Amino acid sequence: MIDYVLFDLDGTLADTGPDLAGALNLLLREEGREPLPYRTIRPLVSHGGLIMISSCLGIAVDSMEMRRLHRRFLEIYRTRIAAETDLFQGMDEVLASLEALALPWGIVTNKPEFLTTPLIAALRLDHRAACVVSGDTLEYSKPHPAPLLHACQVAGRAPSRSLYIGDARRDIEAGLNAGMRTLVALYGYLGADDRPETWGATGMIQDPAELLAWLEESRT
Repeated sequence: MIDYVLFDLDGTLADTGPDLAGALNLLLREEGREPLPYRTIRPLVSHGGLIMISSCLGIAVDSMEMRRLHRRFLEIYRTRIAAETDLFQGMDEVLASLEALALPWGIVTNKPEFLTTPLIAALRLDHRAACVVSGDTLEYSKPHPAPLLHACQVAGRAPSRSLYIGDARRDIEAGLNAGMRTLVALYGYLGADDRPETWGATGMIQDPAELLAWLEESRT
């Protein structure tokens, strides 16, 4: 029986893609490049700013130029952290249902704390989540299991009775390595080359509401 639910943030709990894409396009304009359509940027969002910049500008992730571009990208994104971001459709009802069932829920993301905290506050989730673990909360981030195990420790819950939901392969790897059951959020930022059926997840959901049905089945 599941008694603790953990969510990835970008592409699972919240639809942050429009703001991240907007920040990237502003950076492209600053660099004299043409902005890209959202459909091009969206599949890159869950991979983080470095991959977004590298893929769209052709800059090596470990280059000095990338350091400058990534720093500027984060500066731009911070100013529009929740300009267009909202929970995915149906997610607020899911969270309310979990709370009505006295099932605690939390967030484990690779997003750094200086971006996670204001975003969670803007979404008015800061006083609802049992815990929020950011990418720099610990020494390790996903796909290492440490952030998920820490989230369980904070809430006093066993990993074996916990569920982690994410839209990237590293989310599922982290959950499995932590001994949790896992669900792929197919409504998230998956790309054409992603093969979630090969990730070893416990299951997959097409929209947030399916989580409640999955939990109901697991509790019977």
